[in-house]
Amino acid sequence: MTAHDTIRDVPAAEQPAADWSQPDTSAFVGRRHEISEVRRILPKTRLLTLTGAGGVGKTRLARRVSELARQKYRDGVRLVELATIDDEDLLASAVAAALGVRDTGPDVVAQLVERLADKRVLLVLDNCEHLLDACARLVQRLLRDTPWLRILATSRQSLGVYGERVLCVPSLSVPEPGDTTRDIARRDAVRLFAERAATIRPGFAVDAANARAVARLARRLDGIPLAIELAAVRLRTASVEDLANELDKCLDLPAETGPGTLARHQTLRKTMDWSFGLCSSGERRLWERLSMFPGGVDLETAETVCPGQGLAREDVLDLMAGLVDKSILCTAEQHDGGVRYRMLEPIRAYGRERLPSTDAQALRARYIDHYRRLTGRVRVDRMEPGQIDHHRTLNAELPNVRVALDLCFDRPGDAPAGLEIASALWAHWLLAGALSEGRHWLKRGLALVSRPNATRAMGLWASGLFALYQGDPAAGADLRECLALARQSRDEAVLAFATQMSGIAALAEGDPQGGLALVEEALTRHRARDDVHAVGVTLYFATLFAAHLSPDRAAAYGEELVTMCEQRDAALFRAYALYALGIARWEQGDWRRAEAKMREVTAFWSAVDDRWGLLQCLEVLAWTAGARGRHERAAWLLGAAHDLWRAVTASPSRPRFQVKSHQECVERARRALGAQAYTAAFRKGARLRLSRAVAYALEEP
Repeated sequence: MTAHDTIRDVPAAEQPAADWSQPDTSAFVGRRHEISEVRRILPKTRLLTLTGAGGVGKTRLARRVSELARQKYRDGVRLVELATIDDEDLLASAVAAALGVRDTGPDVVAQLVERLADKRVLLVLDNCEHLLDACARLVQRLLRDTPWLRILATSRQSLGVYGERVLCVPSLSVPEPGDTTRDIARRDAVRLFAERAATIRPGFAVDAANARAVARLARRLDGIPLAIELAAVRLRTASVEDLANELDKCLDLPAETGPGTLARHQTLRKTMDWSFGLCSSGERRLWERLSMFPGGVDLETAETVCPGQGLAREDVLDLMAGLVDKSILCTAEQHDGGVRYRMLEPIRAYGRERLPSTDAQALRARYIDHYRRLTGRVRVDRMEPGQIDHHRTLNAELPNVRVALDLCFDRPGDAPAGLEIASALWAHWLLAGALSEGRHWLKRGLALVSRPNATRAMGLWASGLFALYQGDPAAGADLRECLALARQSRDEAVLAFATQMSGIAALAEGDPQGGLALVEEALTRHRARDDVHAVGVTLYFATLFAAHLSPDRAAAYGEELVTMCEQRDAALFRAYALYALGIARWEQGDWRRAEAKMREVTAFWSAVDDRWGLLQCLEVLAWTAGARGRHERAAWLLGAAHDLWRAVTASPSRPRFQVKSHQECVERARRALGAQAYTAAFRKGARLRLSRAVAYALEEP
């Protein structure tokens, strides 16, 4: 294959239309030209990379353009934030998560290709520079094998992929010597400064009295948006003239730096040096320590992890407020009303560089301990209230948990804590469909924790479970060692989990009777230990396994599980319990009660955006529609489920208990409607967006 064969271009006539309506860019200072350029170039290329110095606004530009382009891509726009990913092995999993692809197989990239094969999607990869080679390999593979995909990337340097178009994002325009006051006020860097200054000093405007000082300030900052925003906050305590004089002193760059990206990088660096120097000693320490949190941080976590070495817990709130005032921290409201604090990536990277090694050692220990406790406290495999909040907390904290795992596995002495964290997350990764990421961390931990104890055994259990879900033969080795450790140590808890996994393995190998027997043995062992959480998980598997072998027994298990969930207010568990019970009712021939359960679960899973669960519900609701004689509705629902099956790169034949019911539903609908009408209804269902498919399934307007 030659370089010219690397990317297949789509014929111009088949590309997404380029005649986007003109956007309102009045609130996006100084980027009207760049927005127009991106909008002009993007429909004509498969890959466009926005390059430029840190702080120049590449991310903001990409986000703005993607918002404007959203309606032009039939299958959507997806943003992947790579700044929080430090390990190239997690790149494909991060893209899969953004695209809603459940990585149920060992080759995540192949699943991405399958999902995107006929999709018109704009994929935005933000902050590629620290994963440049991995991004280049992934982008090349995706563009080669998915003819309709377009990618917009941001990076400090180009990806180097054949066919790539590069647009260098410049600094904002600055005043020229000799500009009039009116000319100065029109320059983009000045407009941004004035806009930010007005939020500090209401009514601020560039006029004859301050124009020269503002012009000097804008030139000193090289028109770099982030530098301008950091400088503007100083107007709380300084005049424009004083601020310009301060910048003249602190940004006295040597002449040999020359023009271009290097000079702008040094300007931003010196601006952050200046901002750092203006902070109090406590604010500086907190800035350095908060840079450990790529996913942002809430106040409680900051007060837990950051104090020590000259920083008191009771001072953290005021210090964070000071960093917000100085634009070092940004605030973002969370879904539950809590506030989360974040740093822009250049500011966070600067803080990490400044963090003294003596502080880093103590901070490391507190950081690991905090996330070990957190992941143990908000486990979603526990039958208790707050399961949904736990899942959302883990989603928000996952970038920080990754840092904790990296810290653990960088030192053998901390590896057991890392394996404990990774094992505690098994249910979260399973629900999120992030099996490859889960296996990645478990594999790292198991390679370092060789001592035959319960920590290793549960790591083997979780790793083996994920391998089973992905159809990987490696599951067998994990299972055998897990069983051996359990028997050797006579640990009843581990033995019960190992027995449960043996049952799942038996089902995967085509022995449903043997699988059910082993799962029921595990259930007995968990009951004997009075482990209500493990009993709940095992009842779920027992209900599904027994459904097509002994429907009445399955229904009894399902009813028991639903009751347990309701007694303990375990909402997430209850949804899975209702789903499993619905399958049991279907196998009993009671399609009415099966349909009622599936409708209830569909509404719940739609609210929490569980796409894997939703496709299962749509599939079963198609069966019940067929049982009611509503075959056109069944075909619509089969079509809607089909698109979701493809989204998670699976098929309705994958779960063994579904094969017969799926095939019978299809055959009945084809006979009743005729092949042509069935195909038409199926295609209409497949074209439904998820929200409309759910509304149709629930028979809502």
